[in-house]
Amino acid sequence: MNEQSAAQLRYLNRQKRHRLIVVLSRALILIGFFCLWEFCADRGIIDSFIFSSPSKIAACFMDMTRDGSIYRHIWVTLYETLVSFLLVIAISILMAVVLWLCPKLSEILDPYMVVLNSLPKSALAPLLIVWLGATTTTIIVAGMSVAIFGSILNLYTAFRTADPEKIKLIYTLRGTRIQALTKAVIPSSIPALISTMKVNIGLCLVGVIIGEFLAARQGLGYLIIYASQTFKLDWLLMSIVLLCIMAMLLYAVINLLEKLYQRQISGK
Repeated sequence: MNEQSAAQLRYLNRQKRHRLIVVLSRALILIGFFCLWEFCADRGIIDSFIFSSPSKIAACFMDMTRDGSIYRHIWVTLYETLVSFLLVIAISILMAVVLWLCPKLSEILDPYMVVLNSLPKSALAPLLIVWLGATTTTIIVAGMSVAIFGSILNLYTAFRTADPEKIKLIYTLRGTRIQALTKAVIPSSIPALISTMKVNIGLCLVGVIIGEFLAARQGLGYLIIYASQTFKLDWLLMSIVLLCIMAMLLYAVINLLEKLYQRQISGK
């Protein structure tokens, strides 16, 4: 018993060391990149006017925090991304359920879903502005359009590949199709749902930025376009860095949800 406990303890220590090495390696790569960037800009290896530098970006960020304008831009983009993301998840689950409950409907709509998913979504943004106007709704719809069709297809595929033996058992016990959906199909598709959420949060952010390029008066996408037009490249690169940080934090939240789900499953 003691040998088994010692072996288990060694395994846990190895896992902790592995996670620590991964975290430290990620941090060192990021720090090294910024240090190299600053060094090259300071030594004139790259043009600091065009490529800026971490110190200039930090100074630009501090200037915009004093008047609070940067917080407004960050909040607008974050709000539009979260709303479009939540709507995509809700509509995707609903549509996947409908398609699973109506196999004939799924056969009819399948080629249309594939075609709509393959459309270049950036080409739809000008049409959305004409149809809906230059409003926040247009930007949210633009964010949804990038992710929704692929999300529906992924979730419906997960529903179709649910364990057939469990479904057959429910039908054998005189269960209904709704009961098969709620007791077998949806629970087995939660990992696919979480994986789809990881992809969708990035796609929704991309769609929102595309919408802000064309129809916004505030937000990080608007800031990027304004900075490029006025040649304020420090603003532009600062906005890109903030978008990277935002995407990383949103991904981390979904990753935390996945870990909580796995912990709940392993605890059962």
